[in-house]
Amino acid sequence: MNGDGKVDTESGRAAGRPVAFVTGASYGVGAATAHAFARAGYDVIITARQRENLKATLSVLGQTGCRSTAVELLLSDDSSIDAAFRVALEAYGRIDVLVNNAAVNLRRLAVDVSREEWREVMAANVSGPFFMTQLMGQHLIAAGRPGAVVSVASTHGLVGAAERSTYGISKGAMIQMTRMLAIEWAAHGIRVNAVAPGRMETASPSRAGTGANLDYMAAMLARIPLHRLVTAEEVADAIVYLGGAAAVSITGHVLVMDGGLTAA
Repeated sequence: MNGDGKVDTESGRAAGRPVAFVTGASYGVGAATAHAFARAGYDVIITARQRENLKATLSVLGQTGCRSTAVELLLSDDSSIDAAFRVALEAYGRIDVLVNNAAVNLRRLAVDVSREEWREVMAANVSGPFFMTQLMGQHLIAAGRPGAVVSVASTHGLVGAAERSTYGISKGAMIQMTRMLAIEWAAHGIRVNAVAPGRMETASPSRAGTGANLDYMAAMLARIPLHRLVTAEEVADAIVYLGGAAAVSITGHVLVMDGGLTAA
């Protein structure tokens, strides 16, 4: 399948390992999560809109001894969702953990949000993750196996903030999806949880401007009780925990990681 320009694979020595599927793994939380699953003994499927953006992540995974596959995925495209999931199953035969990480961020006053922007955010942050998760549920139920879904939400889905209405609404929907599916799929042994990071140290393009603004960063840190930002690696470790056997009793939970910001 490498010849179609949409899939690439690095094969390690290990076989018979559990499999994690991580969306949006070209940088930040997604890349850190892929690396963390590999260290925990998983084979890993990673996705991005363009496969070439996954080269760095795929290279690191190839050094861990795990099998790893990079797949193009456009969450606003139903056929792309179906194809990515099909490629994963054809390559590994199973998926044990799905991580819904890929998302579109938007910083815009509510009165200025265009309908096109609204549709783009909802497709990537709500519809796409729902139908990815639906495929995961169908796969696990048909196989009669337990499994886990972990979605990356945000504290913007829990509290209000100016200029973040569309993004926050999408993450609020993801949080409610987590609770709904956790109840519906509990009888099948499928656990559904989410993490909700607050202010993060990240390479996200959305942080490019504010991260260089020292006054803005100082004001941000002053509002956080622990006076520190959460790192991508910390979020990744939480995702691996929620996806693994140590969290077998946890479902329908949203783990807030914000240094105490929303508790203050």
